[in-house]
Amino acid sequence: MNETLSADPIFQNRGVGREVAVVGAGAVGLTAALWLARERASVTVYEAKTVASESSGRAAGVCYDAFAAEPNATLGQEAIEGFHSFAEEGAPFTPCPYVWLAGEGDEGKIALVRDGIRRMQELGVEATELEAADLAEQFPRLRTNDIAVAGVTEGAGYTDPEAYTAWLAEQARAEGVTIEEETPVRIETESPAVIASGDRREVDDLVVTAGAHSKQVLADAGVEIAMKPYRVQALVGGVSLGDSWEPMVYDTSADCYLRPHPEGLLAGDGTEEREADPEEYDRAANANFPANLADRVTHRVPDCNLDVDRAWAGLCTATPDRDPLVGAVRERVYVGTGFQGQGFMRSPAIGRRLADDVLGGDGIPAFDPTRFDGDESFEVREGMAVES
Repeated sequence: MNETLSADPIFQNRGVGREVAVVGAGAVGLTAALWLARERASVTVYEAKTVASESSGRAAGVCYDAFAAEPNATLGQEAIEGFHSFAEEGAPFTPCPYVWLAGEGDEGKIALVRDGIRRMQELGVEATELEAADLAEQFPRLRTNDIAVAGVTEGAGYTDPEAYTAWLAEQARAEGVTIEEETPVRIETESPAVIASGDRREVDDLVVTAGAHSKQVLADAGVEIAMKPYRVQALVGGVSLGDSWEPMVYDTSADCYLRPHPEGLLAGDGTEEREADPEEYDRAANANFPANLADRVTHRVPDCNLDVDRAWAGLCTATPDRDPLVGAVRERVYVGTGFQGQGFMRSPAIGRRLADDVLGGDGIPAFDPTRFDGDESFEVREGMAVES
């Protein structure tokens, strides 16, 4: 493991006397604000709408550590530990195994699943390879007669993203963080400042964690980043599986995922591999999306009798190399975006590392946003993939 990433920041009151502005009240921004406040920084979070009103509130709430490369493997494990730690403080989080699988005949995905499991194990991720018979024995509700290989991690879990982010906001406020909702802002980056309702406020440090809006927020201040928002879709439906069932599943051959949900089941895919406008994208699911996805879900979980209650769309953010942009874009100006749909699940780790970076820590060098010029041409690709 990377010792710099795995080192736990020790509270040393490093933020005393520092004024920090965070733009965006999603899971990453609020986690960063919480840790900054616990280091005694004076923190104000500015949110154009309300807490978790965009990407965090529309996330799937799937949280896993099944990453086959560094620094993602270390951060994935740290994030799961963070969810468990926050759960002890009262945050909503339900432990649940995570399974990813490939169907017979899909040789490319089969090879990727097997190779990914091997690399995870080499990195210390507790991933196990299962054949179809073993998978059927452990998770009898899944259809396994067409499965060639599966991986499973036992340390994963899920949460209600909106409720979890609201909990983060409560904890941040309890630590002295001011959260200004319904407050769109402009920023200045030469000397960090926030302009809200015509009033300009200079700060020591500025952190932009505005999800799909981060690109425009920074561009308006003269900073270009290599990020593109893209649209994804999900649904929730009632099922006839009883009060408790598991696991969470990513079917690589069917390009869909599913997890338990208080109303039955949550499932998603619906990735549109083209750039979306965060101001004008369609927040409703496509007309054919629920039926199309329901067919794939009921194939994998034959006795669930999925009855779709609602479906929606949200935005994820892509980068040229599919790794996020986390760190300084200019002196004392930081960003956290470009998570390929995995920002919420890694927010306990990313938010804390971002806070540590602001206070003089090493950050995450592999995610340095200045590794790109900001004007790169690249294609949007699906975030949930077995090769990551």
